[in-house]
Amino acid sequence: MTEPESQTTDIKTTIAKLPIAAAIVALIGVADAVYLTVHHYAADPVPCGTGFDCEMVLTSPYATLGGFIGNIPVLGDIPLSVLGAAAYFVAFSLALLAAFGDRRMWKLYGIQVTIMACFSGLLIYVQAARIHAFCQFCLISAATTLTLFLIFLVSVFIRPK
Repeated sequence: MTEPESQTTDIKTTIAKLPIAAAIVALIGVADAVYLTVHHYAADPVPCGTGFDCEMVLTSPYATLGGFIGNIPVLGDIPLSVLGAAAYFVAFSLALLAAFGDRRMWKLYGIQVTIMACFSGLLIYVQAARIHAFCQFCLISAATTLTLFLIFLVSVFIRPK
């Protein structure tokens, strides 16, 4: 095998492993989001590290979906962590399908994690500029999402020649 063929094979092997890595990282996101969802519905305070104010973030009006049309509640008391758990599960599923050879699913995964990364950026902004407090579990979620997005970017920019 010549040097260029060897490099191409190495790149293809690396690219093939990216969906598996993404599926594992997405499971971390699912666990984080489910943890926050359970605490929300159990009405238990989330233990937070020094320098963080999880309660302020997780009980803010920005922490739940919905609102009101007139005096009628829309969507009720659904925490964003439910949306996060669903998004991470979709990312996990798409990455797993891509790992088993369906390249179309990897493109959908890329769209999914791009949307997730944008939404995470918005939520970090909300914590910084609106709530003036940070939740360590929310930051873990943002880091997980960024990692998923970076895995996709690596797959886009490292192509066999």
